[in-house]
This record gives sequence, structure tokens and C-alpha cells, in this order.
Amino acid sequence: MPQRGRFITLEGGEGVGKSTNLAWVADWLAARGVEVVRTREPGGTSRAEAIRQLLLAPSAEEPLDSDAELLLVFAARAQHLARCIRPALARGAWVLCDRFTDATFAYQGGGRGIAAERIAELEAFVQQGLEPDLTLLLDMPVAAAQQRLQSRLTSGGAARDRFEQEQQRFFEAVREAYLARAEAAPARVAVVDADAPLEGVRERLAEVLEERVAPWLPQ
Repeated sequence: MPQRGRFITLEGGEGVGKSTNLAWVADWLAARGVEVVRTREPGGTSRAEAIRQLLLAPSAEEPLDSDAELLLVFAARAQHLARCIRPALARGAWVLCDRFTDATFAYQGGGRGIAAERIAELEAFVQQGLEPDLTLLLDMPVAAAQQRLQSRLTSGGAARDRFEQEQQRFFEAVREAYLARAEAAPARVAVVDADAPLEGVRERLAEVLEERVAPWLPQ
């Protein structure tokens, strides 16, 4: 029976560079002989991606209720876990995920103001004790992150999704919630200064990976 794979997540607010750095971490792991499954939340399977579209699509006609948003997030997560994450871990692959439940506590908890206890109840029901082995939290001031986001959207000709349209106070609350999660679980969450130049961010990521991940690698 293969040894269970490791579960690593990247977290952070809009514009902190998760996608770029997730690809770099995936390459770092692959270069060390690890089978890496890259995925994201919400999403990761065809049905979970359909739920993602519901969550991200702006709608002035029918605003999405905060409780409905929370339940959709966990519905997508349940499907993601059943069809992607758990099977990959069971066969010994390492799962590298762009956001997971820390994002729910940050966005729906910090941003929307939903009680952490309510989120924790759904977490226990859906995840049955599964949590990341390591979380890399990319952190930077909200104003700087928003500038990066706008630059990316402008260069790509894309419009802001429903979350990206939120006001700065929403993202300040999200950041505070993320940092509180990191402070409460330092053994799992490593905070990386994403406001540094890309080379500096990757130097810090490499330090964390060498310290925390290298001991898990196949010998």
C-alpha cells in the first residue's frame, strides 16, 4: 500500500501572486521526484468548477446571500475532496492546492462576518479531520496587492470577479483573518512576505520548503 501523499496549500488575498508561486513550488517538488497534483479552490473537478462560476460571477439582479456563498464553498470542497484530493493522497501523490479552508475562514469569516464556529462545523462535517500538512501564506499590504491585481487585469483585459469587486475594508478584514489563522497554527502555516521582489519571495519559499518539506521527501 503506498504511503499517503502530502497536502500543501497556498493562501493569500487577491493580487499576492499565488498562481505564479504555486507553479514554482510545483516545479520544486517535481524536481525532487514527487508526483504533484496541482488544483484549486473553489474548483478542481468539473462539478466543483461549475460551482466556482456561481461564486465568482457578479450579479446585480440577485446578490448572493452570505450563507448561500458559504454553503456553495463547502459543496465544491466536498466534491473536490471526494473526486480529486483524497484519491490523489491515497495513491501517494502530493496535492498542491491554490486555497483551501483557511480561505473560507478569511473570506467568509473575516470578510463576510460569518461566525468561525459555524464555519468550523462545516469544516468538521466535510473534511472529517483532513487538513493541509503545510500552508504557505503569501502576505502583503492590501493597497499594494490591489495595485498588482489591477495591473494584471488591465494587461490581460479581464474584468473583476465578484470577490475582486469588494472594497478595501473587505480585503483588510480578509488579511487580518489570514494572519490570525497563521498565528494560531504556526506549525502548519508559514507566512511569506509577498511584497518583496519575486526573487526574494522565492528565496523565502525555498527556505520554508527546505526546512519543512525536505524531511518528507522520498529518500
